[in-house]
Amino acid sequence: MTPLEKLQTVSALSRDAQELTLAGIRMRHPGASERECQLRLAEIKIGRELTARLYPDARTLLGP
Repeated sequence: MTPLEKLQTVSALSRDAQELTLAGIRMRHPGASERECQLRLAEIKIGRELTARLYPDARTLLGP
């Protein structure tokens, strides 16, 4: 496998993992908007504190 093929494989796996995570978020929060789902994904990926700092509107959604 060439380095480019490895990079493409890792990229595809990362995309798939993100899509599965979003599917789980949507299952747990069926009425959530797309923005809310993206903020919840950010919380999973980078943590609550950093998400709240980067996205001020996340504070009301995610709580303290």
